[in-house]
Amino acid sequence: MTEVKKAIIPIAGLSTRFLPLSKAVPKELLPLADKPALHYLLEEALDSGINQIIFVVGPGRKKEALNYFKRSPRLEKILKERKKEAVLANLKEVEDLAGRFTFSFAVQKEPLGDGHAVLQARKMVGDEAAAVMFADDIFDSKIPPVLQLAQIYKTCRKPVVALKKIPKEKVPHYGIVSTEKIASRLYKIKKIVEKPSPESAPSDLALAGRYVITPETFQYLRKLPPNQKGEIILADALERMFRDGKIVYGIEIEGEWLECGDKLRWLHSFFYFSLRHPQYGDCLKKYFKKHI
Repeated sequence: MTEVKKAIIPIAGLSTRFLPLSKAVPKELLPLADKPALHYLLEEALDSGINQIIFVVGPGRKKEALNYFKRSPRLEKILKERKKEAVLANLKEVEDLAGRFTFSFAVQKEPLGDGHAVLQARKMVGDEAAAVMFADDIFDSKIPPVLQLAQIYKTCRKPVVALKKIPKEKVPHYGIVSTEKIASRLYKIKKIVEKPSPESAPSDLALAGRYVITPETFQYLRKLPPNQKGEIILADALERMFRDGKIVYGIEIEGEWLECGDKLRWLHSFFYFSLRHPQYGDCLKKYFKKHI
């Protein structure tokens, strides 16, 4: 198949950077303006032609992701009685979004790395390519990032990774790629260097939380030994593929990259979306001008 119709969304992590809040609220359900990160992911998936979502969850955490999307007839009844039409419309929007997908769940029994999480979805993906979407990374773009990757995959039938240029001072916090440029924004990946110093970094292009992987990628993940932390990492599997002469492409994603991997970056992203919100943005700008 040349089209990407399935997306893997790993949400099994411990979210230690958000403790103690994440004991009660899963990180992917923290709001960005008035919608959780998970809502943005599904909107991106829908606009990219995805129709099946595979959540990789921790033990006993299946309901947390579903509760946001499933109907609550009792709540709807109360809202109708109180004539809360605007709120009902918001609930209907979420219901309609969820209704466009088939959901399935794979369980990651222990948090053993992002590659290990992705590997748990192998049987559900089958012999197709699949997108991988991490909830730490949200994009504001005219063309959804997964669609940008899927368009490249449709032509080359090889794994494709999302890339974004970052400032030199931020390089030590990211996986940075060495590349061979093929066309505008399109690269062949030659190497991934994890958190290099600015002086030793092979480029300013960072891995940006979106992938299209192939059945062959799963084979490499399955054979990959754990790293020093005991984790299986997706980027390490891709690195093994490069070493074996396999081709992996990267595309520099058009659009704004909003990160949510820790409290400060989540706050940055929260205010980015809040200040641009069609209903609340102008009021918030006035508030900040008054109090800052």
